Amino acid sequence: MWKFKFTITIILLAFTYQSIFAGNEDYPLGARQAGMGTAGVAFHDLWSVTHNQAGLALLTKPSFGLFYENKFALKELGLKAGAFAYPTSSGVFAIDLMQFGYSKYNESRIGLAYAKSLGKKFSIGVKFDYLNTFYAEGYGNKGTFIAEIGFLAQPIKHFFIGGHIYNLSRSKIAAYDDERVPSIITFGIAYEFSEKVLCTVEAEKDLQYKPIYKVGMEYKFLENLFIRAGVTSNPNQMSLGIGYIYKKIKADISFSSHQVLGISPHIGISYEFGKNSTNRLTN
Repeated sequence: MWKFKFTITIILLAFTYQSIFAGNEDYPLGARQAGMGTAGVAFHDLWSVTHNQAGLALLTKPSFGLFYENKFALKELGLKAGAFAYPTSSGVFAIDLMQFGYSKYNESRIGLAYAKSLGKKFSIGVKFDYLNTFYAEGYGNKGTFIAEIGFLAQPIKHFFIGGHIYNLSRSKIAAYDDERVPSIITFGIAYEFSEKVLCTVEAEKDLQYKPIYKVGMEYKFLENLFIRAGVTSNPNQMSLGIGYIYKKIKADISFSSHQVLGISPHIGISYEFGKNSTNRLTN
């Protein structure tokens, strides 16, 4: 039975991530981002730790968060993640952990990130990850280190520009057939039309595949309630989500729909500790 599940998992990975052998994709984390078409390079929150580390520089409080995605409602394609960020006078430090898959095939990652504001309109972030892939049936574990880098700029009020490179180091996952971790470049913009409306557009390019385009919107429906929607190309997906803030707790849930494979739920929760410990970029 497990061999059948393993085969189905690999087939679904082929549909979803284009290359089943590369593995260790830059999985988009965060239920807020999932509800906006997985866009996240040009706006900030705790999950900037994976979308664009430069966004961490805008955090003002220590924050902890958990995220779970049940891709296509299959437990074998579950993705679990946690993150913690701590702002200091010298910059913002963060750590995240992620695991995707099940007992016969899984990918895991642990990353350390650092972000710093350079003036009031620009920030930069870097991250170092250790990636591990486990294959059953005698393949065992494969691991490697990679580097990420990103920037976030605010040239005018309410307008943000962000860019990010995943696997800047072009690291290999295995020597055989020059198998490398995907290198992915993402660039996007975000604009706050008002205190209630945020819109973002971004493009993501794996060096070996066609670009992916994303459009997302967030609307502050009530004082603490947010509604989100997004679309993603290649493959075409639509997403919807809601978010709620209660004091220091943020809870988000969203659903994305693949045109062939069905619906994936995403859920996340985060908590902010104490008082502001640093100053964010101006809005």
